[in-house]
Amino acid sequence: MSRILANWHQHIPSFRTILSISATLRIALIVYSEWHDARSTVKYTDIDYRVFSDAARFILHPTTEPDNTAKGPLVHALGWKIGDPYTRDTYRYTPLLALFLLPNEWVHPSFGKYLFATCDLLNGVLIYRLLVSTVLPSAPRFMRINSSEQKPSENETEHTVRSLNVAKVSPDSAKLSRASLLAATYLLNPLVFAISTRGSSESLLATLVLLTLTLALDSRWDTAALLLGISAHWKIYPVIYGLGCLGVISAQANHNSGWGWSYLKVLVNLRTIRFALFSAGTFIMLGAACYPVWGYPFLYEAYLYHLDRLDHRHNFSPYFYLIYLTYPTSANPDYNVPQSLWERLIRSPLTSLIPQLTLSLGTGLLFGRKARDLPFTWFVQTYTFVLFNRVCTSQYFLWYLLFAPLLAPHVRLSWRALLACIVVWAGTQGLWLAEAYRLEFLGENVFLSLWARSLLYVAGHTWVLGKIMDGYGEGAN
Repeated sequence: MSRILANWHQHIPSFRTILSISATLRIALIVYSEWHDARSTVKYTDIDYRVFSDAARFILHPTTEPDNTAKGPLVHALGWKIGDPYTRDTYRYTPLLALFLLPNEWVHPSFGKYLFATCDLLNGVLIYRLLVSTVLPSAPRFMRINSSEQKPSENETEHTVRSLNVAKVSPDSAKLSRASLLAATYLLNPLVFAISTRGSSESLLATLVLLTLTLALDSRWDTAALLLGISAHWKIYPVIYGLGCLGVISAQANHNSGWGWSYLKVLVNLRTIRFALFSAGTFIMLGAACYPVWGYPFLYEAYLYHLDRLDHRHNFSPYFYLIYLTYPTSANPDYNVPQSLWERLIRSPLTSLIPQLTLSLGTGLLFGRKARDLPFTWFVQTYTFVLFNRVCTSQYFLWYLLFAPLLAPHVRLSWRALLACIVVWAGTQGLWLAEAYRLEFLGENVFLSLWARSLLYVAGHTWVLGKIMDGYGEGAN
């Protein structure tokens, strides 16, 4: 056993091998999905992928009967023949996604799946490179291993090597092996490869976020701001990362490690203003480019819809039950309409933004002080954003799991604590899914008990976040 532990790095496949296995696995699943979907009523392909594909088809084939032309003012003024992706019900994304999937019509219907799987692999490469170049060298345990004060003498090393009959482990070899192992936790994660091969576009956004993080860790703030603006255009939630970046930029410019009013004053300076203008300007310019072509449907479906979205099913969030109890129906659209200002305030979808944004933005301001802490900062921001979001599905967990391999070297947890976190994190989801199955597939009236399990999900995931934050604090000392 001691020989295996001392020689652990030699048992880890190279990153190239892991990447090859990951690519083969994804190709096999995509090919299988075509075979499965042609023969089964229950499809492997996610319904979202059909929505994306239909949106691309609508752009490529505009019609007047029924009206499928883009609704933007420039299109009407110039008489362009461009289709409207928002003709497809439930397409609530940037039109750029539909444009990216036009090869679904030109090349192959599964082109988009291969694109998303490729982004998965690119994300694995970015994670691996960040681990090797930035994360592992700054990890406390790795720094102690390479510290001259902690190194054993040459005689002690030789004695250990002879007694275990193993070769010396060079720091670089150990670092590369550890980076490969951590990158594999993303590349070979069933949740990750299942979602991308089923046709979800989350991996594409993850690529934009990781590129932004890479640039930020390298202090290339202008380019990072541009990428952050593109990420927020793609899906609005990455805007929360801006506050963590502003804190790091401010600390680098002012060398202020304190807290309080003095820190808040130095938070606004020429560098932070420049970053904010670059990122906000990119977001606005992309929107300004899309609006003349696709008009108000673009603004509403891509952004405004999510402000008052009501989802009373398929939703981990405890908010679903209140939405269900007050949800208007076609037979009675005024059912349970609140009368007083207090009732309207409590039931407003915007009210749920208060705890969500307070935590996700507040943690960005609190922890965004050093560049090396950005993976941890973004992880906590995303975790709280997802946990307290009014709508939450399984694919939202990928938003923060993306940072887990980058966070792991800085978190010190015992095996028992780590196992407890995994059990609580997955177990609360499993309890919820078991009850949701009774509701969705068996048609049983289990709304109240499902709501109770939603509360348990929030409590359990909050406990897990607390353990990770405590472990990060210990690992950083």
